[in-house]
Amino acid sequence: MDVITQVAVSRATVLISGESGTGKELVAKTIHAMSPRADHAFVPVNTGSMPVDLLESTLFGHVKGAFTSAIATKRGLFEVADQGTIFFDEIGTVGVETQAKLLRVIQEREFMRLGGTETIKVDVRILAATNADLRKSVLAGHFREDLYYRLNVINISLPPLRERKEDIPHLVEHFLKKFEEENARSGLQFAPAAMKAIMDYDWPGNVRELENAVERAVVLASDSSLGLDILPEQLFQDGSHGAQGESAQQFEGRSLFEIMEAKERKVILDMLARTNWSQTDAAERFKIPLSTLNQKIKRLQIDVKHRGEG
Repeated sequence: MDVITQVAVSRATVLISGESGTGKELVAKTIHAMSPRADHAFVPVNTGSMPVDLLESTLFGHVKGAFTSAIATKRGLFEVADQGTIFFDEIGTVGVETQAKLLRVIQEREFMRLGGTETIKVDVRILAATNADLRKSVLAGHFREDLYYRLNVINISLPPLRERKEDIPHLVEHFLKKFEEENARSGLQFAPAAMKAIMDYDWPGNVRELENAVERAVVLASDSSLGLDILPEQLFQDGSHGAQGESAQQFEGRSLFEIMEAKERKVILDMLARTNWSQTDAAERFKIPLSTLNQKIKRLQIDVKHRGEG
């Protein structure tokens, strides 16, 4: 928060790094809200969800006739964010061609719409976030080194929730109040055993996964005391700390096939939680085709719709 307070008043470009679910967009919104640009637009851009042509049209706009469906001139998000802040979520997914155009905007504060010849100048604060190590992407040739240094003027690194468990009780209290208000509930509190399970779990999906778990508990609560039965099942699947301490004895009576299925199910659930239940992202991290992951999800009866809790 000290760093956020210091950088907010400047116009410096900030790179926010951290695992999925650690609160990178929340940090970006806080920087904007505490900046002199707070009265102007905060424009988030999810770069990983758009094809290259659509991304460039979305960012820079286009003139009428620039491509088949361009029936009218359209402003891009850089123009929308003029005098304000533009936030690039998962900047590491941007293609090399678009990276070159972004570099020009950062350096010159100007660009041209697709199909246009007019140079448009903007005054935009640029914030970016990544859950990948951009330095490795630079070394691998997937990310421009000059753009990396332009983005990484100020770096704010968010530690995963498992490395700051002292924050968990405060976050739980905050989310309880939030979802009590949203669901017209009051007086809810986690029982000591449930709170211990929450503290012991590693939360691979970080703050977002914790928030989902608290919301689920509030919605399903039949009593003011929230017990173990109200928590998602992944908190209890073979523990959250890996396979340390496991022995053949605890698997006694189960076939090897059943043991391996249980393990596979846990790994997939953990990865889905880590990627905010994006099957596409999970398949990419597993380095398998999406169709293969979908087959496993179906075979292991993982309820994606209810985030494994059905």
